[in-house]
Amino acid sequence: HLGSVIAYFTSAKFLLYLGHALSTWGDRMWHFAVSVFLVELYGNSLLLTAVYGLVVAGSVLLLGALIGDWVDKNSRLKVAQTSLVVQNSSVILCGVILMIIFLFKTQLLTLYHGWLLTLCYILVITIANIANLASTATAITIQRDWIVVVAGEDRSKLADMNATIRRIDQLTNILAPMAVGQIMTFGSPMIGCGFISGWNLMSMCVEYLLLWKVYQKTPTLAHKSAKVEASELKQLNAKKESDMKPAEGVQLIVEKDVTGFEPQQEKEVGCAARIAEPFITFQDGWVAYYNQPVFLAGMGLAFLYMTVLGFDCITTGYAYTQGLSGSVLSLLMGASAVTGIMGTVAFTWLRRKCGLIRTGLISGVAQFACLILCAISVFMPGSPMDLTVSPFADISARLFENEPLPTIASPEPEMIFATGMPNLLNGSIAPANSDPEMSPEPVPLISVSLLFAGVIAARVGLWSFDLTVTQLLQENVIESERGIINGVQNSMNYLLDLLHFIMVILAPNPEAFGLLVLISVSFVAMGHIMYFRFAQKSLGKQLFVCHTPDPKAAPDSSPPGNTSTV
Repeated sequence: HLGSVIAYFTSAKFLLYLGHALSTWGDRMWHFAVSVFLVELYGNSLLLTAVYGLVVAGSVLLLGALIGDWVDKNSRLKVAQTSLVVQNSSVILCGVILMIIFLFKTQLLTLYHGWLLTLCYILVITIANIANLASTATAITIQRDWIVVVAGEDRSKLADMNATIRRIDQLTNILAPMAVGQIMTFGSPMIGCGFISGWNLMSMCVEYLLLWKVYQKTPTLAHKSAKVEASELKQLNAKKESDMKPAEGVQLIVEKDVTGFEPQQEKEVGCAARIAEPFITFQDGWVAYYNQPVFLAGMGLAFLYMTVLGFDCITTGYAYTQGLSGSVLSLLMGASAVTGIMGTVAFTWLRRKCGLIRTGLISGVAQFACLILCAISVFMPGSPMDLTVSPFADISARLFENEPLPTIASPEPEMIFATGMPNLLNGSIAPANSDPEMSPEPVPLISVSLLFAGVIAARVGLWSFDLTVTQLLQENVIESERGIINGVQNSMNYLLDLLHFIMVILAPNPEAFGLLVLISVSFVAMGHIMYFRFAQKSLGKQLFVCHTPDPKAAPDSSPPGNTSTV
């Protein structure tokens, strides 16, 4: 027994978990802290956090395919180590700059009429954005590629590994912000910056070593199908429609490139071609994504990002307007983490009983059923929804009556930024025209209770569905396209996420929140309809025939391109 325990703790699988836990912990601490730092620096205004959020979302949206393409074109170890070093170095540098700003803010304000301070803000947001892009590359290479290789041909092992990775994500989502929040509360923002910079320096060295150990313990990681040229992705997708195996198609193209075409291409490449190359890669990456057999499943997952029904700053801001305290919200966030972990357990159990595709269907139905509670909450006592109030009244007043932009005045900003996702929620933290000295009438809690009951319960189905689509992408995307396809998937997720923030910016008042809830439920429904169409195409008449798959049969041994046997 002792030998098996030691073998597990030294296995590539465990080392991968450990590296991911360290990476995610640092990530979550930084995402939480940078939002609070930016609010602190800019006089309790959300302007800098809003700019940061839009820059991050826009960058991944535009560069997702290019990052994925870079992941595909380079060796696994080089990609993992480079993205790790760039990510952690950027966070360390950002932490140092923030410490300098906190120390010398008054002096910086006087130098060059404050332009030096503005330059520092731009520098912080730019470097933080580079850190986020490197983090995206790390996530693609480790969670979408390395994990598949370490699991080998065993799809049950892959499902268990995916579920464990998500459990680590759920725990760090709650614990990391709590830890850094305590340091910042009992210390100072500057101490928080120093701690995060120190943590990332230590974590980078340990993670680098862990990556090297995993690479040594898994010889197959050294063998990688070479990335096809962007202009040839269309040819590859056309070949997929024939009976030829994907791996053979890739090998044919790779051999053709290696045997003499590359040197000629290098000579012919001019300045214009080099400028056009990223745009061609971007276009062909999206075309390749559209041609994937799991395209509808990926789109279904992306549509779930167009929602205000999550524990982000928008929902927590709304909760404040309804009279919920920071301590109650922190308990609700803990409950959501528990239900999220339950979703990962449900995923592994359902997959064994019903197969992967049917698991996605069941998870989707479960999530949507829970979100019906959120839709009902809109019409219950205590709901501020008032359709007679124009959702655009707030923004039109600002534009046409020259009202000043509101700033945040909540006593507990750290709770609002609990997920580290900045936004422009602004005026909905305190109801419009409210006098802080007047004690407001108590708001009935039936509506907000139903809302959060639905959100928390829906996490079970949400995380099970997320894991289903993740594994479908892992199993059905050929090795040489994993990076670019998952890069485009990230771009799609960010696009819908960006749309949901724009939706809130246009209608930020609490009276309009009920409308946002109904729109969110509609988008979730559309996402699951897309997934149902994908399942219908894949399984046909056997869609509703739920049986226990034979572990020795097709689901764990069929080639990745075959979706009908999953």
